[in-house]
Amino acid sequence: MCVHRIASDALHCYAFREGFVNPNYRDPMLLAHGEVRSLGVEPPSLLAFGEEPKAKGVWAGRRLLSLNGKPAFELSFWCGTCQYLFRRLDGANETMSIDALEDNLALGLNGLDDDVIDTFASMLPRGDYLPLLLTMTPRMASPAGPGDYFAEEQIATWGLDAFWGLPIYPSTPYYRTFETRVSDDAHLFEFVVPMVPPSWNEATKVALHSQRLQQSSLPTAVAVSTLDICQPAMDNQSNDYYAHWGLTHFLLDGHHKMQAAADLGQPLRLLSLLSTDASLAGAEQIARLPILRAREAARRGHLRP
Repeated sequence: MCVHRIASDALHCYAFREGFVNPNYRDPMLLAHGEVRSLGVEPPSLLAFGEEPKAKGVWAGRRLLSLNGKPAFELSFWCGTCQYLFRRLDGANETMSIDALEDNLALGLNGLDDDVIDTFASMLPRGDYLPLLLTMTPRMASPAGPGDYFAEEQIATWGLDAFWGLPIYPSTPYYRTFETRVSDDAHLFEFVVPMVPPSWNEATKVALHSQRLQQSSLPTAVAVSTLDICQPAMDNQSNDYYAHWGLTHFLLDGHHKMQAAADLGQPLRLLSLLSTDASLAGAEQIARLPILRAREAARRGHLRP
């Protein structure tokens, strides 16, 4: 889908005027954003979004993020009324770190660096992307463990899976980073999803990034991202009925940084290349994202203290 250009200066002024950015806040949630731009390469690209071939009698195949031509993650289904989803598959088995950028990203980005963006874009399919530079303090969540979105907020809205009688299982630990109110009937949840599980990370590298993060919040990870907006078709009066805006960052670089930040409870930065074409969201909804991400975090209050 085509997303209209975002006027950066006007949007920044609007955010301050509406109180979405606190000028006294030392480490703002949104550090920089650009205009939607065309990035990526023509097929075949290292990473690709697409649809699995349809089974006979089925109106659509699974929505997938693929790596090296193999399904890496199953994503929220196309309909928009099914549950929000990321589920790790067999193809999610390597990271996309670039040695030539390691020192630059370890020191951290202070703005949208076109050289870094273009280098990582060479792994992505041709399309429109919204670049965002964010700050976040990740906390690790495990499937069915404390703070698992799928076992808590999602169950409160959709209930248990009708067939399995269980919460959706994402098949990977992941990081929860941010959430905020969109409106009375919509809430934004943000997730960072590693391409390989944290148990694959090297302890010595995690320790090195822990030392750096204790001195600075500038070290920067990189991700390709989507915004999926999901809401049940029917309002079950016993459930917490609202639209879930799922902002998902699939890590390309920074797996050790992200684990170190989660272990320490320290902030770091994330360069997000949000694919507008691969998102289940309209142009107006994506255009709102920089404003929403500039707000201070807010939980959906009646679900958790």
